[in-house]
Amino acid sequence: MTIARFKVLAKVIELGSFTKASEELNMTQSAVSHAIASLEAEWGATLLIRDRKKELVLTEVGQKTLIHIREILNRTERIQQELALAASLEAGTVRIGTFYSASSCLLPKILAKFQKKHPQIEFRFYEGTYEEMAEWLDTGVIDIGFVVQQDKHTKWDTVPLIQDKMVVAFPAGHKFQQREMITVEDLQDEPFIMPKGMYQSHIEEIFQQAKVKPSIRFEVQDCSTIANMVQEGLGITIGPELFLKTQQNLQIRSLNVSDWRNVALACPSVSDASPAVRAFLTVAQSVFVNDK
Repeated sequence: MTIARFKVLAKVIELGSFTKASEELNMTQSAVSHAIASLEAEWGATLLIRDRKKELVLTEVGQKTLIHIREILNRTERIQQELALAASLEAGTVRIGTFYSASSCLLPKILAKFQKKHPQIEFRFYEGTYEEMAEWLDTGVIDIGFVVQQDKHTKWDTVPLIQDKMVVAFPAGHKFQQREMITVEDLQDEPFIMPKGMYQSHIEEIFQQAKVKPSIRFEVQDCSTIANMVQEGLGITIGPELFLKTQQNLQIRSLNVSDWRNVALACPSVSDASPAVRAFLTVAQSVFVNDK
């Protein structure tokens, strides 16, 4: 008695034909007949009767047996799926694309919860600009990437995480400290530290829309360096509130523009993703749903 024989019997009954069953199972018709005959011989009972008019007829014993055979096959399929999923999550690598504020403020929360459940999974991190994130997703460099959505329609499958906004950052004691909100025009004559790469194009767009030309004193790529330079009074900057609010000795104020950023995790196709990637997306969603 084997699972393979059960599959043959169930398929013959499903299709009502030895010939059709042999074709679908990629077996010879004689092999199909032999599998059923072996079951009948082992159990000492007739399961099928060949009838020229009705083709195949289950005996009473066959009808009762088929119920249990199908249950066994269904349970076997579930076991195989669970084993495959467990095996996939026991080892493997997830490649994640991220930008600085996501790396420092979002990613650690997700990783902490995920690794409690799946400690054997390894990660590779790729930090870059928004444009690089899109390219890496499209070319398969990364499995998942943090993205900033301008709208809900994207070519990728996404899991929304949080809303973030661009704010002005300046040192303690600056004249802006007495203000609740800063206009883009207020920034025109201030020494400005421009983040290079990352969200540079986003900031340039803010100035362009306000028809303001910033007085760029420095262009710096590293976010922590920018924050330290602002703290030392070397200039002001614009950046994501998500990151800037975590920096000590740094003052932030809202801009007079509606500039919310929808931060999400993107995947080229969830249905085609590995079990580890799907599990990571599920954990990420649970973390930020609970935080809201």
